[in-house]
Order: sequence, then C-alpha cells, then structure tokens
Amino acid sequence: MSVELTSPRIILRAPQRADAEAMCQAACESVVEVGRWLPWCHRAYTLSDAHAWIDFCLDVWERGEAYPFFIFDRGDNALAGGCTLNEIDWLRRRANLGYWIRTSHMGRGLAGEAARLTARFGLETLAMQRLEIVAAEGNTASRRVAEKLGAFCEGLARNRLRIRDVPHDAMVFSLIPSDVRKWDEVC
Repeated sequence: MSVELTSPRIILRAPQRADAEAMCQAACESVVEVGRWLPWCHRAYTLSDAHAWIDFCLDVWERGEAYPFFIFDRGDNALAGGCTLNEIDWLRRRANLGYWIRTSHMGRGLAGEAARLTARFGLETLAMQRLEIVAAEGNTASRRVAEKLGAFCEGLARNRLRIRDVPHDAMVFSLIPSDVRKWDEVC
C-alpha cells in the first residue's frame, strides 16, 4: 500500500531506504528531548540503526502490522519526525497512535497535524474503531498533543509503559470515529 498523507505544512509517507541519513540526523539531534521517552533515540544512534529501522518499517507496512510514517516539513523538506499506527488489533479494530518530532521542529504544531492525519487514516481508511495514545505521565508535550486533538482522556494507567526497563505510569487517551466527524464540523 502506497500512502501519502498531506496538509499545507507537512507530508507523511512511509519511510524509504533513501531516508536513512535524514533519520540518523534527526535522531542524533533529538537525543535529549525525544530520547527521554523513546529509548530507540540514544547517543550511539548510527546510520546502521536508521537502515535497520527503515527495513523494519517496510516489512510491517507490507504485512499490515503497523503503519509508520515519516513526517516531512514542506517549508524546508526536512524529516521532521515520525507518526505511527502500531500494536494493531485487527479483530477488535484497535491501534496505538504514536508520534515524535525532532528538536529543531518542536513547538510548531507539527506533531498534532501529523497525528490528526494519521488518526484520520486509521479511523477512516483502515476502519479502526479505536485509537489509543499512551503518553508517559511526565511527557507533557505528548499529552498536550493528545489534548489538542480532542482525544478523550481515559485516565492514568499504572506501570503502563516500560522505558529503559523502568515501569512508568501513563495517561491513556482515545480517539474514535465520531471524534474525526467533530473535526470536520469545526473546519
């Protein structure tokens, strides 16, 4: 499935092998902010890690097990981050929605824009009935994105995440198809 999701400011598409260097640069730039919550983003991140991630992404896309998108900023054509539907449960029509933005592109609303495009893809194109956003209790940036999307806060889940082998409480948010219809009414 070849998918490209667009808005006036961003383009989302599946990772490609040619994106490896840009992915490596984005990860290395973002260790302090992103690495705190996402262990794959670490000081020793290499081009080899980026190639391995992209190969994994291509594989899960092909099998329909996850839909990882790279976010590209239309203003500077830079790889600005990622947005993913994963932990897909086709039987229950449920998936997890995750996102990250590289340090140099933070604070511009790109995560929310990407999450909205990806959520619409999941709820409409893939016909999911529920998307979950699970953000570590201390990850205020990710929680703000979920709130701005209008995701319903279902509460605090104790020990819901494991980050670097340490359990963390997390806020669980959900989006369902009627939430997307509300977006359309507002616009």
